[in-house]
Amino acid sequence: MFQNLSEKLDNIFKKFRNKGTLTESDIKSGMREIKLALLEADVNFKVVRDFIKTASERAVGAEVLESLNPGQQVVKIVCEELTSLMGSTQSKLTIASKPPTIVMMVGLQGAGKTTHAGKLAGMYKKQGKNPLLVACDIYRPAAIKQLEVIGEKLSIPVFQMGNEVSPVKIARESIRFANQKGYDMVFVDTAGRLQIDEVLMRELVDIKNEIHPDEILLTIDSMIGQESVNVAETFNNMLDITGVILTKLDGDTRGGAALSVRYVTGKPIKFIGVGEKLDAIEPFHPDRMARRILGMGDVLTLIDKAQQQFDEKKASELEEKLRQSIFTLDDYLEQMQQLKGMGNLEQLAGMMPGIKPGALKDAKFDERLLVRQEAIIKSMTRKEREKPDILNASRKKRVAAGSGTTVEEINRLLKQYDQIKTLMKQFSDMSKSGQNKMRRSFGMFGKSKMPF
Repeated sequence: MFQNLSEKLDNIFKKFRNKGTLTESDIKSGMREIKLALLEADVNFKVVRDFIKTASERAVGAEVLESLNPGQQVVKIVCEELTSLMGSTQSKLTIASKPPTIVMMVGLQGAGKTTHAGKLAGMYKKQGKNPLLVACDIYRPAAIKQLEVIGEKLSIPVFQMGNEVSPVKIARESIRFANQKGYDMVFVDTAGRLQIDEVLMRELVDIKNEIHPDEILLTIDSMIGQESVNVAETFNNMLDITGVILTKLDGDTRGGAALSVRYVTGKPIKFIGVGEKLDAIEPFHPDRMARRILGMGDVLTLIDKAQQQFDEKKASELEEKLRQSIFTLDDYLEQMQQLKGMGNLEQLAGMMPGIKPGALKDAKFDERLLVRQEAIIKSMTRKEREKPDILNASRKKRVAAGSGTTVEEINRLLKQYDQIKTLMKQFSDMSKSGQNKMRRSFGMFGKSKMPF
């Protein structure tokens, strides 16, 4: 996400930081380079022009030129202006005062609209809501089936009336059904096209007028760059959208859409899609995204992700075990599975301050190795799992035969276990705080060779 842009901006800022004082000429030269970097990232030209104008005016002021650390002041100004460009504060989904909350999903075909309808429904289900998915795309082959498959994976019901009934009627009946059955959120998946056309827009307007949605979320593929601005403008002019979901931000995207859409439409980015899995969706925080772009990390999102995998009761039990120097192979396996559940390692690395974007490029958790480690641990007796020191040569041969692995693999696992045990003990000794929860969850980022 934003790797090329982040690297270019970092190189520009190094020039600022390496100078004890900055002149107006230095700042203008740096701003020209920032302008080129943004344009190459496919940010809309008008957006870049206004951004550079505002940032330059602030940067040549007394707060920078007379500062003891002018380079840091310039970075601070750019960060604040990037945050402002993307909306300043998080914009949450509007929840209706009287259920159900109706969310209408719109966008072009291929942008991930159907998948993200499911992702959103799944996110709110975890928050205690009772969502219903509605299949109003009667044109795309297998669209209804796709939504049903997603609904089945998430254990969320799908309302559909086949592909012979008009989408407007399906939408209307789905709201009636939701009221009858007590669903408090309805996510309406509408049809898309390969390009914007009159028929598509007229149908969407008809659905909007029929069900009066609380939210109209436009799903945009961030990979299409400048075209995303045109798409957003057209949908906004016709439907008066309430927000945007940017998808495929985990891909090789230059980032221009994230920096342009909010400015051009005046409508907030509410969510971002960061992967293919059905839980790979995040609320959009402009300030956090600005920090990611500038290579400052995003500790708050990192903590959020850790706490989603974090069980308070189990953590307290683990902490007590560590205090008593009790950390079993079962505990080790549980910690590794928590890390796996947190997602793509490159994305996690990009949230850590001081780690350059791309530092773990192409790094993926090796699920096969974790499966083999699990097989090894489960082939041990309870006593061996609790006290691995008793694993002598003959015991290791027995475990290797029982798990279909080798003694060498068992030795590697035991070495990793010892390293993790030491790290976890160190982290458990820290005072309790929100960040220490994160540290406990990330203790396994040590120097040992992990399954990724």
